[in-house]
Amino acid sequence: MLKILPLNKKVKKQVQKYDLENKFKKQISFLKSNPTHPSLNVELLEPKQHGIYSFRIDRKYRALFIYRPDEEAIEILSVTIHYR
Repeated sequence: MLKILPLNKKVKKQVQKYDLENKFKKQISFLKSNPTHPSLNVELLEPKQHGIYSFRIDRKYRALFIYRPDEEAIEILSVTIHYR
C-alpha cells in the first residue's frame, strides 16, 4: 500500500475552495490501495521526464502528483481544473 505524504497548505486550500473534500478523500483511498483503479484515470503528463502524474477527482478536477520511489510515497502537488 502506498503512503500519501501530508498535503501542503496550497493543496488543502484548493480542495476546500472547490468543495472537493469528500471526493478527494475517496480518490485518495483508491490511490493508496490501488493506483490503477479505473475511476482514478491516472496519467503521466508531458514532458514525461518530469515524472508528474495526474488522477481524476471528478469530471472537472484533477490532482497532480509525483511518485517518490525512495519513500514509496506519493506527494500531491496541486488540484487543477481539468479542461482549461
